[in-house]
Amino acid sequence: MGGAGSVGSLTSLAVSFLGLVAKNLMRQPVRAGLTLLGIALGITTVVALGVIAAGLGDTATAMVRSGEADMMVAQEGAADLTFSVVPEETVVEIADRPDVAQARGVLFHVTTVGDNPFFYLIGARADDLAAQPPDITEGRAFESGDGDVVLLGAQAADDLGAGLGDTVEIDQRALEVVGIYRSEILWEDSGAVAPLPTVQELVNSPDAVTVVYVQVAEDEEPQRVIDDLTAEVEGVVAITGADDLGQVDRGFEIINGANVAISLLAVVIGGIGVMNTMVMSVFERTREIGVLRAVGWTGGRVMGMIMLEALLLCLAAAVVGIGLGVGVSRLVVLVPAARGFLEPAYDSAVFVRALIVGVVVALVGASYPAFRATRLSPMEALQYE
Repeated sequence: MGGAGSVGSLTSLAVSFLGLVAKNLMRQPVRAGLTLLGIALGITTVVALGVIAAGLGDTATAMVRSGEADMMVAQEGAADLTFSVVPEETVVEIADRPDVAQARGVLFHVTTVGDNPFFYLIGARADDLAAQPPDITEGRAFESGDGDVVLLGAQAADDLGAGLGDTVEIDQRALEVVGIYRSEILWEDSGAVAPLPTVQELVNSPDAVTVVYVQVAEDEEPQRVIDDLTAEVEGVVAITGADDLGQVDRGFEIINGANVAISLLAVVIGGIGVMNTMVMSVFERTREIGVLRAVGWTGGRVMGMIMLEALLLCLAAAVVGIGLGVGVSRLVVLVPAARGFLEPAYDSAVFVRALIVGVVVALVGASYPAFRATRLSPMEALQYE
């Protein structure tokens, strides 16, 4: 019976303590609400940018491994993937290697078609397309000798209202739709595939491709093939995942860097806001803190009360910020400039980062006010006016 009574007493004390913390937060609801809103907006940015960056990472990974390729080979030092130029003779050189099973040269052309300003037109050779055929739902694939023809992704066909036999104008060139394919990769489903010579003429890039998709020969170790290929083939770099894409696309590095910078900025600005709120709260409750100390509260318990107030405030802000961040990321994909190639990825790591930012903001912002409160002696606090 004594044990049950002790547990009940401890539970009652914990409930009373939490009730006091909640009451303290609600003493100045406007100030607490504004602080919560400021932190939430910072976390909104962290979440939205994190979700978009994760989505771009998934898009990049899908692009790198298109057609079950083990790697994508591009021009070394290219500032952007679409600026990569790989001579077709290099494609032949890679294809002739004994450690390579297949090498497919592909030309990427990003242009505006309809409402999509990031329409991906992919130039490929008919025999390469036959080796890695798309999921054609209507019509047929183009063949060697076909000229001004195009395969449309299902989403692109819907967006353009185009069907078999229709003509689609791309960069003032009329291409006949001979087939429609479906792809789980958004930028492919929202784009099109045309004969490589046709796309080379469109972009005035004869005898060149953007990247080479490489499949390693059986029984070959991919990393060894990568090392040998990049050492022996001049002017190229091998990309195996989104993390490697920064070698030829600075945009991904910029987005990742901005994500880290905004997280740090959210911590600094949020910490200052929490500090201001908690300092004012401590000043206003100086006499109350003196009473608590006089009736036996330790400095550690007073510090715990103030830190818990800040933590609850910041966790509430994190929840609000996560909800707003998800909403903002959904709105972004409604923008024509993004919906053709970006699908938000709600990685758990993004939400964990948001919660960590909230906790760090609470710890940073409440440290000084909590420390100051513990330094007040009961006599000084009770005499405070």
